[in-house]
Amino acid sequence: MLNLDGLEIIAVLVVMALFIKVLEQFGMFEPVGGEDSVEDDFELSTVCHRPESMDKLEELTKFTKKELQVLYRGFKNECPSGVVNEDNFKTIYSQFFPQGDSSMYAHFLFEAFDTNKNGSVSFEDFVFGLSIILRGTINDRLNWAFNLYDLNKDGCITKEEMLDIMKSIYDMMGKCTYPSMQEDAPIEHVESFFQKMDQNKDGVVTIEEFIESCKKDENIMQSMQLFDNVI
Repeated sequence: MLNLDGLEIIAVLVVMALFIKVLEQFGMFEPVGGEDSVEDDFELSTVCHRPESMDKLEELTKFTKKELQVLYRGFKNECPSGVVNEDNFKTIYSQFFPQGDSSMYAHFLFEAFDTNKNGSVSFEDFVFGLSIILRGTINDRLNWAFNLYDLNKDGCITKEEMLDIMKSIYDMMGKCTYPSMQEDAPIEHVESFFQKMDQNKDGVVTIEEFIESCKKDENIMQSMQLFDNVI
């Protein structure tokens, strides 16, 4: 059987890298013309949600004003209403995994970006998440990944939550990419995850255990570099 040790961690980072590729495909990282062109869009466009000013977002994220302008141009082109819903996320991932079912993983990812829990991702939500993923410290990025796994947001990861995540990853890419994988592969990965992460063996993984264990894993640390210098 193919050794997929670490899939439960690295899959998050790899799939997020694919998410960045989707943005590139949509032209979100292409240069724009004038310095003030996107600022004008803020004033003239009729959208359901108007984002914060560029100056404010520059203060709150690790992007420059010019980078924010490029991101907003692409975001507005793809989402004229000013917000992204869960169906948009599902459409993006279905394009990359046409032979699998990516809907549940897209749901979990959408939940991680929808920090206000209002059923939509605004431009602010979008750039706050990207700022962490692309420009955040190791701790910032690991905190973001932990939040993705902590489905009910109670501050710890249970085996049930990790199994839901692993099943979604397996449905998205495992069955079509690794057809020889056994049906109990997600359960095996959950057990492997807890053997590594659950340091005090109390049946849950805390953020402290998660970050400490990840930092000791060379493969995970190397995967973090996938996002350096993306834009």
